[in-house]
Amino acid sequence: MEVKINEMGSEVVDGFLCKPKDFDPNRPIMHYKTIIMICDDERCSKAGKIDKSAQLREILKDMGLNKGENRIKITRTGCYGACRFRQVAQVVENTQANGEPKNNALWLKHTHQYSETEWRNIFRILSEGKILKDELGEDAFIPMKVYN
Repeated sequence: MEVKINEMGSEVVDGFLCKPKDFDPNRPIMHYKTIIMICDDERCSKAGKIDKSAQLREILKDMGLNKGENRIKITRTGCYGACRFRQVAQVVENTQANGEPKNNALWLKHTHQYSETEWRNIFRILSEGKILKDELGEDAFIPMKVYN
């Protein structure tokens, strides 16, 4: 039987992808530079018709951005209430590691239409510490109303 090792270097429980056999409650979580939360609720998941999160994780692995100091984490979420912009993705930076965030609380719209090349470009921009809005333009993002 093949022994599976997760990205933190721990042996994995049979039947799981990343659950460690030896649980250490004091072990820190793996660092990430940026987390992208993809809406995977009913309408958005149907818009993409594929497992977008799994696809993006494979691209990150291929680019070497699934670990290390520029790690980008992909997470599935429930509904954000922004169905008219489906499939939405929220970009959040790890301010503990990055200091002043450049790409925090950004909402990408219509990501189900993004090609692999477009996702790779987004990941490259994030890993290089560039500003997404400068590189992609305002039209790629959901306008936000901020209440004062």
